[in-house]
Amino acid sequence: MTTKDIILNLRTKKGMSQDELAEKMMVTRQAVSRWENGDTVPNTETLKLLSEFFDVSINTLLGSPRKLVCQCCGMPLDDSLLSKEKDGAFNEEYCKWCYADGEYTYSNMDDLIEVCVTHMASEQFPEEQARAYMKQLLPTLDYWKRYEEIGGGEKFEEMKKQLIDEFNALQIEGMPKVEKLNALVGSDVNLAYRLPSGKTVQFLDDGATYLGNQLESEFGGNRVFGILANMDFLLVATYEEGGKNPELVIYKKR
Repeated sequence: MTTKDIILNLRTKKGMSQDELAEKMMVTRQAVSRWENGDTVPNTETLKLLSEFFDVSINTLLGSPRKLVCQCCGMPLDDSLLSKEKDGAFNEEYCKWCYADGEYTYSNMDDLIEVCVTHMASEQFPEEQARAYMKQLLPTLDYWKRYEEIGGGEKFEEMKKQLIDEFNALQIEGMPKVEKLNALVGSDVNLAYRLPSGKTVQFLDDGATYLGNQLESEFGGNRVFGILANMDFLLVATYEEGGKNPELVIYKKR
């Protein structure tokens, strides 16, 4: 699809007239008409407004002329996987796991490789092969090429260390010492906890990225600890394999 078709399609899906979209974009109805007729293409600033309003990337608005790949982990990107800045604007260079809320998630290439290999390995693509592939790929990506120039990694590592210290200070019985936190997407860890009233509640945003880990209980058994955090809270829970029968241990505002 071309830009004119994409804008028309997005506007129609929202049930908006050209006049209504023009008002939102602070342009004339004639300008919207020219976009949809293919006579002109929105300028850069208007593309940013359209991207935010329709919640799609500028690359999508332009008909996806670029093949987007995360410049940190190499993952092929579509709009659902793109990272966002603190103001909600898309960052088309990174996936939402490698760049979250204006911060770079990984400062150690080996840590990233281990996380990726966990998800990539299969019978057809064994761990050794996946690890070798990532070790060859990552140094070619822009993030790792200019990591020292980007900055942010040191600050993020400091935040992770602070979170680890806060988890360990909770001194929860049976929970081993926390030594590492990984980036986790909300939709994968947003468990529903049952309240005493019988209602269930979820604390996370499916589209956000959190720092967390899974820890074996020192008591043994079939339940494990799950820990999650961001700048605003610490969460500790226990659950069975696959997140079944979760029980909230602590939800603490920071």
